[in-house]
Amino acid sequence: MPKRILQGVVVSDKSDKTITVNVERRFTHPVMKKTVRRTKKYRAHDEENQAKIGDIVRIVECRPYSKNKTWNLIEKVDLSQS
Repeated sequence: MPKRILQGVVVSDKSDKTITVNVERRFTHPVMKKTVRRTKKYRAHDEENQAKIGDIVRIVECRPYSKNKTWNLIEKVDLSQS
């Protein structure tokens, strides 16, 4: 089964080797036919403490590192390339 990859913004990096990532998803409401935004926070493992608040990052599903941490940091997304 393929592992999910999500992209979001780092909202906290206070813990050692842990970041909190806010992931936003958009979908059309089935009744109102209006675009709705929903956000969810994920805790991700950051081994080198490289991500800082405000960075856009990609995270991937992995084995549980702790009770709340089941995601791993893949990379920081560089927006200056486009």
